Amino acid sequence: MPRPNARMSETGQSDAGASATLDEAEVARFAAMAGEWWDPKGKFRPLHALTPVRLTFIRDQLCAHFGRDANAVRSLEGLSIADIGCGGGLICEPLARLGASVTGLDPAADSIAAARAHARDQGLNIDYRAERAETLVDAGEVFDAVLAMEVIEHVPDVPAFIHVAARLARPGGLVLLSTINRTVKSYALAIVGAEYVLRWLPAGTHRWDRFVTPNELGDACSKAGLEEVERKGMVFNPLAGDWRLARDTDVNYLMSAARPE
Repeated sequence: MPRPNARMSETGQSDAGASATLDEAEVARFAAMAGEWWDPKGKFRPLHALTPVRLTFIRDQLCAHFGRDANAVRSLEGLSIADIGCGGGLICEPLARLGASVTGLDPAADSIAAARAHARDQGLNIDYRAERAETLVDAGEVFDAVLAMEVIEHVPDVPAFIHVAARLARPGGLVLLSTINRTVKSYALAIVGAEYVLRWLPAGTHRWDRFVTPNELGDACSKAGLEEVERKGMVFNPLAGDWRLARDTDVNYLMSAARPE
């Protein structure tokens, strides 16, 4: 069982074979599991469990920011959304059902293939691309909203990654993030508990030294020209067996930040 390591430097240079915003070993890890993205009892079971609470936060933040009715069936109609590190499309599909024009990005071609196949079976039109966000930034593409859900804890250099995400959002747009706090509690629950005791995740899925505190993430957003709007914790309720939004950000949390006009 791993022990917590020292916090990696902001430059991300301590990871061999990794660029500032992409670790090829992490990409390969998730690509190898691409066939299980839509199995709610498989290796991505925790993400399936998190999806309802993540979606609630995303929808409510977007509706508040863009003046929409969160209770409307297609509350996100007409909004363009880019999901960085979309995997098999667990977040992309419900956003498309809410009316958004969704672009899913993931460097793992196998994950994108799985996402395309599932969306096709569901009759959903989602623009999936096996590309990095930098490619779209270089092409001058921008979106109303940019998501990075459970991605930040897998990148070598968080400030560099947030800078890219911020550039992908249009002026007046919103960036929405979710990740894991770097605390003793998160090590006990997200690594020891989830990976080695409960076996919710394959061992080695997470590295404690890559977890990011809310203040560090907020600072990275500020340096990228974003203004923090909201931060919320996600807490598991063992009695009900579900996740809920809470003030407790000790382990899992979400953040929204706006790009000024």
